[in-house]
Amino acid sequence: MMTVTSPGIANLEEVVASLPSEEKALFERIYRVSTATGELLPPARMRPWITRQFGSVDTVTRQKIVKVTNMVTFEGALFNRLRASRPIEPKEEKGIGPLEGSDSDQFADVRDGTPEDTFGRIAGRYCVTASNVAKCDGLHGLVIFDDFNPLHFSREQVIDYLDVAWKWAETARASHPEAKYFFLTWNCLWRSGASVNHGHAQVLLTTGRHYARIDGLRQAALGYRQNYGVDYFSDLFQVHRAVGCAIVRNGVSILAHLTPFKDNEVVLMADELGLSFKERIYEVLACFRDRMGVTSFNLGLVTPPLAETEESWEGFPVIARVVDRGDLSSRASDVGGMEIYASSVISSDPLELARELKQYLD
Repeated sequence: MMTVTSPGIANLEEVVASLPSEEKALFERIYRVSTATGELLPPARMRPWITRQFGSVDTVTRQKIVKVTNMVTFEGALFNRLRASRPIEPKEEKGIGPLEGSDSDQFADVRDGTPEDTFGRIAGRYCVTASNVAKCDGLHGLVIFDDFNPLHFSREQVIDYLDVAWKWAETARASHPEAKYFFLTWNCLWRSGASVNHGHAQVLLTTGRHYARIDGLRQAALGYRQNYGVDYFSDLFQVHRAVGCAIVRNGVSILAHLTPFKDNEVVLMADELGLSFKERIYEVLACFRDRMGVTSFNLGLVTPPLAETEESWEGFPVIARVVDRGDLSSRASDVGGMEIYASSVISSDPLELARELKQYLD
């Protein structure tokens, strides 16, 4: 068994090869890893620019790309650290700015500036709900934060946001018993797709079946259980931990995702949406903001259904996913045709992300 001195995504194949046989077999049951080398011949005139942009010409002439595919869910990622240094259009001068409210901020006065759901509003210590004026589904609300700046969050505030979101789901279901499937998303600032800067999350409760990607994950996990007689999510955690990409804190599994949608994606899993899970969400977000300098992110949270269903949800945990959406001052989108139609292209390193999380959470 070989030893890998400085494990990173670039040598993931070697990391996997160094695992004990049982761990290696489990990893390869879920993930397929391969590498490719991209080669090019730059003209002499271009070499000084390459050196300034990427550090050296040799770095560019032979590039290592790591391809990781989840063979259960068919999520995939292509890793090349060089992508983080590629040239982009000049940045906007405004950057993040002071992020203060304005006269056009309808969320500043929630009760007079936003509609309410037919079953009323849910108020917490730091937030209050509203009904989304342009709905994605029949039951689609907002959790509007008292603080305009969505990056001004504390542990108590994040817990309150999630408490209010869950109370909204329970109240919505009481008035619409056929609605059972809950989803929360927090799009933090414009890079993440937020159309309103004022801090807010969106909450949805749908009927019939869960949203397509979530139901696809459920079915993939169910198929895995049928094929191997074990829980997919437990094995997913085990293979991440085997390569140094997972930790456990107070009953919550925290994964630096090996097939992220975009850079620095973290997956949290637990048996219930309890206090520990909410605190771990806060800690991951605080690590993003305070240690890694993240200023825009997406958070998605899904739970098992609120009531019995015809389809099986056996073993499905509460799951939250958090992903970094990049520099607020950049004019370039981090999502392109590859992400939409093929596979995500990633410039971050999950093994480095895991080390950042461990240092922050310890």
